[in-house]
Amino acid sequence: MELPSTANLFASILFSTIGFAAFVYGKKAMSWKPMAIGGTLMGYTYLISQTWLIYLLGVALSAALFIFRD
Repeated sequence: MELPSTANLFASILFSTIGFAAFVYGKKAMSWKPMAIGGTLMGYTYLISQTWLIYLLGVALSAALFIFRD
């Protein structure tokens, strides 16, 4: 079993923190869009091991928070 790289761990922490903040905001605002995107941001890093793909999806999902806001 190979340990994840430092860049992978940093990306996981960064995008999970953004996802948590979006989820909490969505819950307080009673809006399902930020809650869904935040939940996805918190969970997708467990399923993907390629660092470049984690950053690509993280940036895309973070941008989706602004594109799909109410």
